[in-house]
Amino acid sequence: MTDSIEISAQDAHARLQAGEIQLVDVREPVEWGAGRIPGDVRHIPLGELAAQATTLDPKRPIVFQCLVGGRSLQAAEAFRASGWEAYSLAGGLIAWREAGLPLEGEVVRPNGDPLPA
Repeated sequence: MTDSIEISAQDAHARLQAGEIQLVDVREPVEWGAGRIPGDVRHIPLGELAAQATTLDPKRPIVFQCLVGGRSLQAAEAFRASGWEAYSLAGGLIAWREAGLPLEGEVVRPNGDPLPA
């Protein structure tokens, strides 16, 4: 896909729609329950990711996403260090929302508080 570890919201959206990537949301359950990217998206909280790694396809690129991109960057770096083709959604769901891409529900902070529109 790219040498950069970060991928834009627009690129991730296009690749998700084309079925070219695995998209994994690493946010906490309260965040996931409030709102998320629709479609074929896995929810595996960051703290459970190592234990769930075998449930992911190592032959397909994986894009991790979170609220602003910090947790997803940690995940992408760890998976790359283990030989995966892994990326982080640059700017997270904030960038996704700002790009006008579809969301189900409301984007919230890890404590469940809503973000301003």
